[in-house]
Amino acid sequence: MIAFRAYASGSSGNLYTVSDGETTVAIEAGLPYRQLQRALDHRVQGLAGVLISHCHGDHAQAVPHLLRAGVDCYMSRGTAEALGSRGHRVHHLTAKHLELGLGSLSVMPFDLRHDAPEPLGFVISSRHGGRLLHMSDTGYSPYRFEGLTAVAIEANFSERILRENVENGSIPRAHMLRVMASHMSIERAVDLLKANDLSRVEEIHLLHLSDTSSSEDEFRQLVTRATGKPTYIADRKETAA
Repeated sequence: MIAFRAYASGSSGNLYTVSDGETTVAIEAGLPYRQLQRALDHRVQGLAGVLISHCHGDHAQAVPHLLRAGVDCYMSRGTAEALGSRGHRVHHLTAKHLELGLGSLSVMPFDLRHDAPEPLGFVISSRHGGRLLHMSDTGYSPYRFEGLTAVAIEANFSERILRENVENGSIPRAHMLRVMASHMSIERAVDLLKANDLSRVEEIHLLHLSDTSSSEDEFRQLVTRATGKPTYIADRKETAA
């Protein structure tokens, strides 16, 4: 079965791992390299690869260091060009084109809706069983996914809390419009979950919660009620391995 772990999740940095006991990959490299090394117990070079969803620093700042350390990084061509990443350790992914094999894991990338060039989400499957959906930094998704056993999905903000923050002057209206277009609200996350077959899903992880426009307890309760599945909030700051 696939195990998902969040080490950091949010605008200050993102780092996750997926493992089936034989192969481990990381998703995102949005921490300073020394922090990333510490979080992964200095086992970076034991990773089968690192999947990068898009070029923003909170998801990709450690990519140059990973490449110099000899770690293969997988991303869209648009992300690689935005980062200026080149060399034989940089591997380009195309949404919905070919499934990537990394040891006992396989990865199918798909396109997201975010304000970055060619952002990607990932469906990761193990030959030992288990299928994880990872989707973050996207306004919405038009896709449905089959055979999932775990879900890690963005729930960045509550539409109600975000509008309240605009009304009380703590957030500019322009910021609200950008967030609503490029990040997934808890309302959209719940709708997406309900639209998919979750009969085999064992756990749901909520990612990238806003520091100002979210509520951990409220979000967890909403998803648990809507799906009947154990729901966890990803740690917002780096945690030790």
